[in-house]
Amino acid sequence: MDRWIGRVAVVTGASSGIGAAIAKDFAKAGMICVGLARRVERIEALKDQLPAEARDRLHALKCDVSKEEDILGSFKWIEETFGGVDVLVNSAGVLRDTNIVDANNTQMLRELMDTNVMGLVLCSREAFQSMKKRNVDGHIVHINSTSGHYIIPFSQMNLYPASKYAVTAITEVMRHELRTAGTKVKVTSISPGWVRTEIVPEEYLNQSDLPMLDAADVSSAVLYAIGTPPHVQIQEIMMHPVGEEC
Repeated sequence: MDRWIGRVAVVTGASSGIGAAIAKDFAKAGMICVGLARRVERIEALKDQLPAEARDRLHALKCDVSKEEDILGSFKWIEETFGGVDVLVNSAGVLRDTNIVDANNTQMLRELMDTNVMGLVLCSREAFQSMKKRNVDGHIVHINSTSGHYIIPFSQMNLYPASKYAVTAITEVMRHELRTAGTKVKVTSISPGWVRTEIVPEEYLNQSDLPMLDAADVSSAVLYAIGTPPHVQIQEIMMHPVGEEC
């Protein structure tokens, strides 16, 4: 991780869960970390959980990744303020309480796909353009899910697995595009199983016998992936809590 000290990392969905854990770990590792989220006050509150010397390295920026204008404005601000992006972690994601076949749910389904897929794609595009412009061998990390590799049948999943299957395909497409573009920018997909975060429906969080990962476990995988030598690319990490059935 030493080569990333002082470099600029952007983490989407940094107000809670996996994104918050990653943002804190990046700041503690010596990186300048810009957390993007709709609830910026929660990112500001994360500073109280950091060592004193790391607090000034965490910055909060209001951004709804389902809106392209927010993404463009955020990356412009990051370029003007810090020079550009060296590492991007796409952690923002939503789950909507509906089924595909339910009536009058178009808005919820669009919100899910706009956040989980288009938000990830547009943030990746802007981050890569920043890296390319400055000739930086950066790293893009997608927080995926095991449901992006196989379907887990339980209520409220709706389009969520489809969005994560898209992330799996996007990762592979990006790897080839980055290679054919003649860059050494890396892309990694990290696919955890159940993680104890706000996105998980309450009835599952309350099941004491349901094994779950912690957000810090996923953050550790991100640190491992970006900490590999420049010639090593970790394309996919699959993570399960011990005892998980799926």
